[in-house]
Amino acid sequence: MLDIQALRNDLAGVAARLATRGFVLDTAKFEQLEGERKSIQTRTQELQAKRNSSSKLIGQAKAKGQDVSAIMAEVASLGDELKRDEARLGEVQSALQQFLEVLPNTPHSSVPPGKSEADNLEVRKIGNIPTFDFAVKDHVSIGEGLGLDFDTAAKISGSRFSVLKGGLARLHRALAQFMLDTHTDQHGYTETYVPYIVNADSMRGTGQLPKFEEDLFRIAQPFERRITERFLSNEGISAADMASGGLNPANYKEDSYYLIPTAEVPVTNMVRDEIVPLEQLPLKFVAHTPCFRSEAGSYGRDTRGMIRQHQFDKVELVQMVHPDESYAALEQLLGHAETILQKLGLPYRVVKLCTGDMGFSSATTYDIEVWLPAQNTYREISSCSNFEAFQARRMQARFRNAQGKPELLHTLNGSGLAVGRTLVAVLENYQQADGSVVIPEVLRPYMGGMEKLSH
Repeated sequence: MLDIQALRNDLAGVAARLATRGFVLDTAKFEQLEGERKSIQTRTQELQAKRNSSSKLIGQAKAKGQDVSAIMAEVASLGDELKRDEARLGEVQSALQQFLEVLPNTPHSSVPPGKSEADNLEVRKIGNIPTFDFAVKDHVSIGEGLGLDFDTAAKISGSRFSVLKGGLARLHRALAQFMLDTHTDQHGYTETYVPYIVNADSMRGTGQLPKFEEDLFRIAQPFERRITERFLSNEGISAADMASGGLNPANYKEDSYYLIPTAEVPVTNMVRDEIVPLEQLPLKFVAHTPCFRSEAGSYGRDTRGMIRQHQFDKVELVQMVHPDESYAALEQLLGHAETILQKLGLPYRVVKLCTGDMGFSSATTYDIEVWLPAQNTYREISSCSNFEAFQARRMQARFRNAQGKPELLHTLNGSGLAVGRTLVAVLENYQQADGSVVIPEVLRPYMGGMEKLSH
């Protein structure tokens, strides 16, 4: 969430920075809400001063034996006005909060301007693109003979799911284990196991709500469904209950729960409403979780194979750091994700996203794109972002600075890496003419010494 003081002090400047990422700030609405807030607060102060003055007059009049009924009536009237203003002020402040919740982060000054991925800046390329003396297959064709099964997944769940069997399932598990071991043993992250279901406050904290609810899988609670069904069918509900609205589902609705779209949500929210001691910074966590995304708006994109699925595994890196250290931490985190691809021997490139291609909460983002021979192009396998204080302000995640005062943390995260897409890259880059796949050396200890996956 943006700092409201930034809008109050430089509304035009914030609007200009948001415009670089294609977002039009409704400055008129903000000015209207802010103007009403100021007006109510000014009037409230005036009414409070007048009520205090009148209350003193009551004491003085009583001391003189004078009739105080008129003054008391005036004080009561002032009290009623104050209550009305207090209620309206709450409504305006709530409206301001809702206004802020849908504003994206402002880009860091180092972010290249642009409108789409075509304007992203290539930072570096690492590794040699492999050459083949046979017709290259994509991961779907390769995987069919190794245990990749989309038909069974479609029967069980629907489209955009997959079943892995045998050695392929083990290779998928080996990749996740290798990533976790590398990040904990070599990069200093603390491994965490977190819930895969989170509440709405957690989704708001990292910026998925309220703007991106359609991209999430929301869980309907049994109690909520039962009450809704009874209410709609009138089953077992008395006329008095119906008349009073006492069984209106809206009155009984439990907190909404969601399947996590990424481990970023539960891991980052571990510091929600916390004040972290300065000496504990930086906090560095890694988690391996499934991720669930509805892929709303992606109809027709990457429908073949494992590139874009409703359920996939990811090893996520999360850091909470001192604001002065966050950009150094971003470069470090990026290097940690790159290390996985280097150890696997997979060619990749790093690009810096332009203003128009960054995620909602990000101030700066690097994408790591791995080479996929069948597509003859690089595809995203990790995004590493610095959110500065954007998420921390939503979560009230703070640390106690050197002066002992609470200050907002900076949060960062990145995939280290997306397990399914890494599996895709291994299958395609290490494919052999006979349909087998050579297992990268670093994974062989996790595969019981196996050197190749074969039909």
